Amino acid sequence: MEHRLISSIEGALGWHRAEQIGRAFVRGRSDDTELLSRVLTPNRLLDIAMRRSLNRPQFRVFQKSEEVHPAVYFTDTVSPRGQSIPMVNMHRLGGLLDEGATLIMDQLNVFDPTMEVACRALQWWSHERVQVNAYLTTNEASGFPLHWDDHDVIIVQLAGEKKWDVRDTTRTAPMYRDADPNSTPSDTVLFDGVLQPGDIMHIPRGHWHQATRAAKGSGYSLHVTFGITKRTGASWLAWLGDWCREHEVFRHDLDRQHATGHESLVEAAARLVVERPPTDFLTAYEQNTAPGRHVPFLDIFGPLDTVVCTTHFPPQVRTSGDTVHVIAAGKRLTLAAKALPTIRLLLSGQPIVLGEAAAVVGAEVVEVAEVLVKEELCAPLTDELSSGYTGLVTNAVS
Repeated sequence: MEHRLISSIEGALGWHRAEQIGRAFVRGRSDDTELLSRVLTPNRLLDIAMRRSLNRPQFRVFQKSEEVHPAVYFTDTVSPRGQSIPMVNMHRLGGLLDEGATLIMDQLNVFDPTMEVACRALQWWSHERVQVNAYLTTNEASGFPLHWDDHDVIIVQLAGEKKWDVRDTTRTAPMYRDADPNSTPSDTVLFDGVLQPGDIMHIPRGHWHQATRAAKGSGYSLHVTFGITKRTGASWLAWLGDWCREHEVFRHDLDRQHATGHESLVEAAARLVVERPPTDFLTAYEQNTAPGRHVPFLDIFGPLDTVVCTTHFPPQVRTSGDTVHVIAAGKRLTLAAKALPTIRLLLSGQPIVLGEAAAVVGAEVVEVAEVLVKEELCAPLTDELSSGYTGLVTNAVS
């Protein structure tokens, strides 16, 4: 899947692929200034907050480095039947932002099709799970104090400006669940400056950082942070814990009185490590990740006319004699080998207008598309979902 955001990230950071994620702090600038407002604007972020029932911690507001109690900017909307739905009070929220505050919306990709498609493209690119958080800061509001994240982040400054302090790590590869605390910031400053619209920055896991608009005067900053959670050795070992249940030796109770049986456990564990290496884990993780959310196809609403592949990771397509196998979303589909061009087109990650595709790969594209939609590897391209691709991802046929 070719996405303008990924091209901008690679160009700004000097990357050619995603292998550089997590290796070193790097900062650059994108020349695609038209992309910024296409990704997100302050008004669109506020519109999303207005139209949805959100809750903490997915939606939070901070002032003077402290979280504002949700009761200040949330009110219950009561229907004529007495049903109560918590909604953001936009008048109160506007007052906070006018005073100077930071609005944070986690997992914006759940609510916004543009961000949904961007995260999917980044997942296909990085082969890791990605979510995006949005940060809108007004006037001289400060942000979080100096801290580190347990995942790698790519920050895109979309509008306004914000001052950043980025420092080195004080513990190699720290984790959310770790063996030792990591609470003393580093004195080694990697970047102390201001991000302008179009600036892109990659902060690897464990690097200390903070951002603020303190002393910046009137104005605002809008940036998005793409969080990329990479698999670790601990993730692999946890996966092995599931596989060990296949072997009887691991299912028996541990004998506290006689440790001689423990030797067979250790030997079996050693064999399991060899049988299920990290490469198997990485492959299985991509292939078995459940399908994402999408609008189901119901033929009572009309024929299927446009589809797009919505798997979290690129489906694996393998040929074997007269058949072709598609592996994705925990499923393995087998189709006739003659359908291979059609399958590659439909699973490209780009929107496919079936009428146009039929002229390229044949009329069977409709039948194959229906199968892939039924198996939840593809989804109908609704108007809302289509908006997430428009101007960002090219049509595969064209």
